[in-house]
Amino acid sequence: MSNIPDNLKYTKDHEWAQVSDGAVLIGVTDYAQNSLGDIVYVEVREQGNSVGQGDSFGTIESVKAAEDLYAPIAGKVAGVNDDVLASPEKVNKDPYGSWLIKMEEFDQGQLDGLMDAAAYKTFVDSLDQ
Repeated sequence: MSNIPDNLKYTKDHEWAQVSDGAVLIGVTDYAQNSLGDIVYVEVREQGNSVGQGDSFGTIESVKAAEDLYAPIAGKVAGVNDDVLASPEKVNKDPYGSWLIKMEEFDQGQLDGLMDAAAYKTFVDSLDQ
């Protein structure tokens, strides 16, 4: 069973989003990191780039696979988590404490349209059947 915090919003691509100090932190879920296995590399768009909802904002690679990362909302990349880029295994240890990008100038309506924890749990449970 995956860890699904109540205070985040989720996508069907297994990204999470959390409003923090007027910006939105984005990372990958516990389900995603568990599915990928040992994460060895993370690459994300540079600060200042604009990203559309559903657009790839980077890639995450594990010993098993490489996957695109998809923006849950449109916005501008206001920061990247250099700690995670330098030590990608942090995503395995703490997926919700290891944000990948911070976005600003985002669409609140898109954020509100993402799944809440209950909806994401139902979605994940349907994948495991």
